Amino acid sequence: MTDYTGRMKTLRTSFIIVVAVVAMGLKSVQADQPHMQAALEHLRAARAELRMAEHNKGGWRVRAIEHVDRAINDTELGIGHAR
Repeated sequence: MTDYTGRMKTLRTSFIIVVAVVAMGLKSVQADQPHMQAALEHLRAARAELRMAEHNKGGWRVRAIEHVDRAINDTELGIGHAR
């Protein structure tokens, strides 16, 4: 029973270490692109502002939202490509 308990402790410790290493790795991947992440946040904020704007803009507000949506998608693709 002691051997089993020792193996379980080792397995649990190994699992915790692996989870910690993966979590640190994911954080560093995201931190590697601070300008792209900041741009993505700004684009999302711009989209929110456009959605809250009054609707009567001769169709330009809707068109701007579409362009921002494409920019968000392209930025996300760029972030993904760099990983």
